[in-house]
Amino acid sequence: MLTICFLNFYKLTLLTWLVNVMFTLTIIMKKLLIKKTNTFGNKITNMASGILKFFLPKDRVFYTLFESASANLETLAKKLVLLVNEGDFNKRAQLVKEMEDLEHQNDLLTHNIFVELGKNFITPFDREDIHSLASALDDIADYMYACAKKINFYKIDPTTDSGVQKSADAILIAVLAVNSAVVELRNLKNTQKIVECIIKINSAENSADDLFDLSIEKLFDSDVDAKELIKKRELYQVLETVTDKCEDAGNVIESIVVKYA
Repeated sequence: MLTICFLNFYKLTLLTWLVNVMFTLTIIMKKLLIKKTNTFGNKITNMASGILKFFLPKDRVFYTLFESASANLETLAKKLVLLVNEGDFNKRAQLVKEMEDLEHQNDLLTHNIFVELGKNFITPFDREDIHSLASALDDIADYMYACAKKINFYKIDPTTDSGVQKSADAILIAVLAVNSAVVELRNLKNTQKIVECIIKINSAENSADDLFDLSIEKLFDSDVDAKELIKKRELYQVLETVTDKCEDAGNVIESIVVKYA
């Protein structure tokens, strides 16, 4: 284990040294070219710049992809709220289709993040954190879409169940906070706002837990048949899982802030 850690540290140190050397070389060559421009000097400078660009992280790419994914989640959450307040089955079906398209978009964004992760030697923050955050955002999208599917697949009328509607509201609060926190990662200047967002996420998750318990208690106290009980219990579980996934994303963001702010 110590050998592996040493090798990883050695590789990171060597890579950092190489980037510094290439950066210094580029600056020196540019200064020399101010005094005397020649073809060989241009070639060396271009080569050094090219190597430097290869090693430097494409910060804008990662941040833009994360921001697109989290903005997509906000749209999904708003559509979920609309869906649980819609009594017409066909209109709900249309919302489910729209949410499916958004979920596919998030899958593509997640794939692009992983592709960029493989292409870049140096990243704006830990590779593990990038992977974990991308996975957490993707899970949020997957479970929100799963909620929508189950409502229409099981032919549940969400307008008659306040627990479902309040859970959707809690999801929206958590997702809005996730989106705000992700946007702040680009500069990491306003860490207080990120902390406030994480507190909101945790609060929404706690509310969702309470709603789940109350909904299950109410369900088992009712006179619904066994099939209806199983359907609703499964829906309640998936709704509650969405806020768990939001909390997972919040934990990753909090870890990034602790390391780099």
